[in-house]
Amino acid sequence: MDVTLTASTGRTIGSGSSKRLRVEGQVPGTLYGLGKDPVTLAVDHRELRQALTTEAALNAIITLSVGDDQELCIVKELQRHPVRQDVVHVDFVRVDPDADILVEVPIVLEGEAKQVLDEQGVVDQVAYTLSVYSKPNAIPNEVTLDVSGMEVGDTLTVADITLPAGARTEADPDEAIVTATITRAAIEDDEVAEGAEGEGAEGEGGDAADASAEGDDDDS
Repeated sequence: MDVTLTASTGRTIGSGSSKRLRVEGQVPGTLYGLGKDPVTLAVDHRELRQALTTEAALNAIITLSVGDDQELCIVKELQRHPVRQDVVHVDFVRVDPDADILVEVPIVLEGEAKQVLDEQGVVDQVAYTLSVYSKPNAIPNEVTLDVSGMEVGDTLTVADITLPAGARTEADPDEAIVTATITRAAIEDDEVAEGAEGEGAEGEGGDAADASAEGDDDDS
């Protein structure tokens, strides 16, 4: 999906100027990369939000209209207000359509780990994104990992993720993504059950001893 965004240039640098822009519904920002000079700019807050609410989210490739130039870029960083979480600044970085870029791609779990659930276990996702190199036009919106075959004690790693054609990762293949473990409740249930079995065995041993003692009394 093509995403376009119009930027205004020539903004005055400084906190006062940036504050006025935000009041006007603009987000101050900077465009840099590919050996070109940085450009200070501003974009409409609503248009920026729309550009980043596609399936590609923050990995959307944006055609940024800057004056008479059309710049292919991606959002490098969003700075948000610590309380309101409004975007207060955005950094765009230029991209070469023929060169790989590094992006963080969401990891989505698929399937149901029935064997884990049957044993009162839990599937815990410990990593939610994967660093992926890809051409701008081939960035995956997400990568998936099937957990349906997991058993308690299993761990799925980066090596278990199948990347789409044109994408690669340099992440450690042994890095854990998902683990399947027994829950504390299940452990406590097992301990209670084992305790009950132990008490039952002691009770049976005590009955046998009483019966033996009674037999000895009869013989006397």
